[in-house]
Amino acid sequence: MTLTRRDAGLLVLLTLMWGVNWPMMKFSLREITPLWFRALTMSGGALMLMLFYLARGSNMRLPRSEWARVAWLALPNIVGWHFFSILGLTELASGRAAILGFTMPVWTVLIGLLLAHDRMTPHVWISVAGAAAAVALLSAQELAQLAGRPLGIVWMQLAAVSWALGTLLVRRSSTALPVEALTVWMMLVGAAFFWAVAPLAEPAPDLAAFSAPMWASLAYGVFLNYGWAQVLWFGMARRLPPAASAFSIMAVPLVGTLGATVIVGETPGTLDWLAAAAVVTAIASALLPRRAPAA
Repeated sequence: MTLTRRDAGLLVLLTLMWGVNWPMMKFSLREITPLWFRALTMSGGALMLMLFYLARGSNMRLPRSEWARVAWLALPNIVGWHFFSILGLTELASGRAAILGFTMPVWTVLIGLLLAHDRMTPHVWISVAGAAAAVALLSAQELAQLAGRPLGIVWMQLAAVSWALGTLLVRRSSTALPVEALTVWMMLVGAAFFWAVAPLAEPAPDLAAFSAPMWASLAYGVFLNYGWAQVLWFGMARRLPPAASAFSIMAVPLVGTLGATVIVGETPGTLDWLAAAAVVTAIASALLPRRAPAA
């Protein structure tokens, strides 16, 4: 399938939104606990999208026959990814969390091969080596530092595996729901999960104490990350082949690492850039189209 100019523009926009979102989330966690952050931003984003699509005349009805399917798809795509990734972000610098989270495409290929019982190709081995190198580089430094947080690496890999599995489930899903309705209802399932667990695990936030930059960060999460970015991603997961979004996904860790220097004052070191390069190599080998062999 040919990538249109519109698709290319949307991929660039998605790259910027997802990349900048990592340091924005890290900034928010200075004033709010992680589960309450997810509950507030995810529910706000889902409600905003619901109203937007209803105003456009989209069919947002969820038939009873689709309840179980939507909940099943939301479990890895929304609950698993957003739960594990926010736990990882509380432990790690935002640039490192973005690098580790975007090992997802490698996990997608590996899980797909496992389900299809296919053999490992040289390109897949390169992807695995690149992802493993990134994890090893960052793990070594976290373990070597007195204040290191190696548990954050575990959380981020669980998040990446969950997102990879969810992406494959969406591609193989036979639901007749429009992508808009599927996205919003999955987000509402995820929001309900976070509203249920946040009061049990964390104290309620004091909204009156939030600073103006904090409100701006929450607005970013609602309107961009949980708003347009979700629609773009799930739309592409169904409409375009994996290779079409490879370049965008490859750039997200780099955007996140660069954005962290401005938004939260993180200074990436040599190992961070080496790990980012390893992840970009892994994604490229896993997703970019292969050159056809000569006749």
